[in-house]
Amino acid sequence: MFRVFYQAKEKFKKELKIEGFLYSDLTVLASDIPYFPPEEEEENLEDGIHLVVCVHGLDGNSADLRLVKTFIELGLPGGKLDFLMSEKNQMDTFADFDTMTDRLLDEIIQHIQLYNLSISRISFIGHSLGNIIIRSVLTRPRFRYYLNKLHTFLSLSGPHLGTLYNNSTLVSTGLWLMQKLKKSGSLLQLTFRDNADLRKCFLYQLSQKTGLQYFKNVVLVASPQDRYVPFHSARIEMCKTALKDRHTGPVYAEMINNLLGPLVEAKDCTLIRHNVFHALPNTANTLIGRAAHIAVLDSELFLEKFFLVAGLNYFK
Repeated sequence: MFRVFYQAKEKFKKELKIEGFLYSDLTVLASDIPYFPPEEEEENLEDGIHLVVCVHGLDGNSADLRLVKTFIELGLPGGKLDFLMSEKNQMDTFADFDTMTDRLLDEIIQHIQLYNLSISRISFIGHSLGNIIIRSVLTRPRFRYYLNKLHTFLSLSGPHLGTLYNNSTLVSTGLWLMQKLKKSGSLLQLTFRDNADLRKCFLYQLSQKTGLQYFKNVVLVASPQDRYVPFHSARIEMCKTALKDRHTGPVYAEMINNLLGPLVEAKDCTLIRHNVFHALPNTANTLIGRAAHIAVLDSELFLEKFFLVAGLNYFK
């Protein structure tokens, strides 16, 4: 039976044409603590707590990452974790990134002051557009005090290189229409149409600023089934179309170097990429790529496997 499974798995890996590991390749789980331990010790908060800030994406709300929070809490009972489920931007995610950055930064500082928290570590979990807001917060002078406390940045389908070179004409058209109807500053910035000079666009200038290298772990989760956020953008890597583009391609390459260069040089920072392949039904949402985009939030099958096998390690 095992031999049949092994042969089928190896055949599957060859068909995927990727280099990496599958869940079943790993013999050790990220946590061996049962979800509901019989006795829970009282938390000793003298050493400080681990603040985890969860930031939703476009047109999302504070409940979007509730399952992510649940599986981390179940997997790490007594982990001295405090979750801030960001809600300051949920009424208007179509504003420009500077505006949303100010709101999130105010929310974080107010949360720490309101509950008089003694912070030992800060981690961020973002979905989609929320990841850009997180990166922008890291560049603000008011956040400088917390840079040495940064621990893990978990990016779920984050458009770190914008939505250029999206292979879905349907999605690109939809985003263009939405930007026009909503007069969205954030969508304008994601598509590099906020300035005629690409190097003066928000995302390019953000790539030039420090931030990610202060984390111990930078975890990029991406899915090729996601048509909303390009696979290469979520992974922060070059794509074939950009290589052939003599106008925008070099700027795209510069952004990648701006983002990854400091990470490579930082001795205490580890960059991890996870590729996700979801088992999705044949629906319209799957066809346009929306199902995979939100599956990282609402698929219990994916979330439990991801955190139990690997994800919990980043929050210990």
